[in-house]
Amino acid sequence: MKSTERFGNRVEDYARWRPGYPAELFPWLMAECGLKPGDAAADIGCGTGLFTRELLLLGLRVHGVEPNGPMRQAGEHYLAEFAGAFASHDGTAEATGLPGAGLRLVTAAQAFHWFRPEPTRAEFARILAPGGHAALIWNVRREDTPFLQGYEALLRRHAPEYAGSGVPAQGNLAVIRPFFEPAGLVERSFPYAQLFDFEGLRGRLLSSSYAPPAGTPAHEPMLKDLERLFEAHQSQGRVSFDYDTRVFVGRLD
Repeated sequence: MKSTERFGNRVEDYARWRPGYPAELFPWLMAECGLKPGDAAADIGCGTGLFTRELLLLGLRVHGVEPNGPMRQAGEHYLAEFAGAFASHDGTAEATGLPGAGLRLVTAAQAFHWFRPEPTRAEFARILAPGGHAALIWNVRREDTPFLQGYEALLRRHAPEYAGSGVPAQGNLAVIRPFFEPAGLVERSFPYAQLFDFEGLRGRLLSSSYAPPAGTPAHEPMLKDLERLFEAHQSQGRVSFDYDTRVFVGRLD
């Protein structure tokens, strides 16, 4: 399956159960990039609009670029209240279709690991105004509690595609550092967490593109193991899904 098609059958779970982003990230991003309300930005691979909405709430004018039709339509619905400030585009990281040199900020939240770095860098540099910034953001799941360690083991046991598109592929400095050369980058990390009952934990798992979908042999065994993991670690009917929200910011000119 093409990376641009991977989430088309997971839109509902993605929109409902994927994490948001820590509130502290956004004033820091505005200050680090020298942004002010009214500045133009683009969120590339914007999906259902989770990160895009936060940029709009900062007062930025945002172009959302998303190649997956069902995800893009969900984002357009979610962001309908921002009609005057939000524009939706069918495009890719390597070919956004946006005009050149018009943006103060280009972001990729939970998406850059799907892009081809070299053509993506060229495209981001093309659409950024002189002095503009690129920001790559991931919610990277932690592995420092027994529950999270068990969840990691579950993915490695039941999801063969996990190693290539899950946490191991996210925030990879060997790819990120060259992307920002020669100017260099600034990195920040912010704590974030979701609390889930079993329904939420199940939805969070199934929102991941690497999770075996219904109808495949691994699907039901995976969910049975997930239920056992939840029962072993829940407290008052909840488990904590903890992240480090990692942000990498720099100029490309």
